[in-house]
Amino acid sequence: MRILLAPMEGLLDYRLRDTLTGVGGYDECVSEFIRVNDTLLPAHRIYRFVPELHQNCRTLAGIPVKIQLLGSDINCMAENASMVASLGAYGIDLNFGCPAPTVNRNRGGAALLKEPELMFSIVKAVRRAVPAHIPVTAKMRLGFDSTEQALVCAKALEDGGAEEIVVHARTKTDGYKPPAYWEWIHKIIETVNVPVVANGEIWSVTDAIRCMEISGSNDIMIGRGAVANPSLALMIRKKQKDPLPWLETKGILQKYWDRLELDMDVTSRAGRIKQWLHYLSKQYVEAERDFEIVKRFKRTEDFESYWK
Repeated sequence: MRILLAPMEGLLDYRLRDTLTGVGGYDECVSEFIRVNDTLLPAHRIYRFVPELHQNCRTLAGIPVKIQLLGSDINCMAENASMVASLGAYGIDLNFGCPAPTVNRNRGGAALLKEPELMFSIVKAVRRAVPAHIPVTAKMRLGFDSTEQALVCAKALEDGGAEEIVVHARTKTDGYKPPAYWEWIHKIIETVNVPVVANGEIWSVTDAIRCMEISGSNDIMIGRGAVANPSLALMIRKKQKDPLPWLETKGILQKYWDRLELDMDVTSRAGRIKQWLHYLSKQYVEAERDFEIVKRFKRTEDFESYWK
């Protein structure tokens, strides 16, 4: 079994990757998507998203990070993937699953699930542009507004050269509304001959077990569930029975606050802490209580008193 840590735009970035992989249980991470339009991106932008490139493309805990690209221009995707590979990328992941309307309106993310031929061409071009020793993988949803082309899209990714496919078991239209349709992942596994990673609605050990049983995949990707319970990966691996005590979790939250201080203003830092407390409240009643306290904080001094 492998457990991958998912990206979450605006929250689960390199700072939180470092924090969560430091808790333990992960085999691999994927970066937030880097949008590719019609130009070759400057290297400094890639480093901004994935500073782990300065340390062999691994988090401080030593967990490798794949760099995710999103776009619909075949040549630009290939050129940027080649450039990212030259920076020392551990792997290249291609985003065909983002449901954000602003992304989809610009023919990105899940919008491409309506164009499996283009998905195939993008993967093929990227695979050709990237050295053979660097894996090229892809993430998809079950479709845009229906599952009608789910198997066609998965096959297009495989035929294009994707060495692994992460499947978020909902359509773009489903968004993040429960349930996740894990049975469709099983259908995809029966269609392709590359590893398939199951993703979507895994909040607990029970969810992980059911997902693996229903989907037939031994590999899972978790995102929101990991943010809500930082020890979820360890619990799934049976290395830990219960979630971390609240005081220990609050200590992790404080370390994250300190980490944010390096390159973020107070308002933005406060927003991140409030976001994480919101997710933690799904697991901890103390987090729900503390969120009501912290949501009014605007100054560094307010937080310093909270950590005491």
